[in-house]
Amino acid sequence: MTKRTTAKYKIDRRMGENIWGRAKSPVNRREYGPGQHGQRRKQKISDFGLQLRAKQKLKGYYGDLTEKQFRRIFGEAERVRGDTGENLIGLLERRLDALVYRAKFVPTIFAARQFVNHGHVTVNGQKVNIPSYRVKEGDVIEVREKSKQMGLVLEAVALAEREVPDYIEADHSKMKATFVRTPGFGDVPYPVQMEPNLVIEYYAQN
Repeated sequence: MTKRTTAKYKIDRRMGENIWGRAKSPVNRREYGPGQHGQRRKQKISDFGLQLRAKQKLKGYYGDLTEKQFRRIFGEAERVRGDTGENLIGLLERRLDALVYRAKFVPTIFAARQFVNHGHVTVNGQKVNIPSYRVKEGDVIEVREKSKQMGLVLEAVALAEREVPDYIEADHSKMKATFVRTPGFGDVPYPVQMEPNLVIEYYAQN
């Protein structure tokens, strides 16, 4: 498990928002940031600060991706025809760990990364242990037979705080999901406001 995984609650507090919509988020109790200076009065954020924050929030939401990973995905989004912001969200949602999380096979995006890494998932019947693997429309993702009764999986299926979006068809009786289509930004059920347009502005100036 990476250090980033163990610090997931710090991401919420640093952003000042419950970015995954979790009932246990510390932001639900304390809205100020982490550390001894977290309760200082908030200062007005510059345009650059808003852009940086938007990037950090989106990057953090998908498991606190490294800057190198996120910049590479953004570069691909720029090269594809169409709206860069829409392309960016579509590419992020096509990651295997994101799909495992969206299908409610695991309770958190961090658990999804570890779940895939440990070989608990197949894509079209073949074991895939790369969280960043890019799923294609029509691909079938399934929890391996020996992993279907794991406590982590049973806990996730029972979660009432989020639902499976309509671009994924999930059958929890078989622990199987089909990626129906690549979603647009408006299709993704983010618990908080994401601003891919500010991410574009950030990379345009840096």
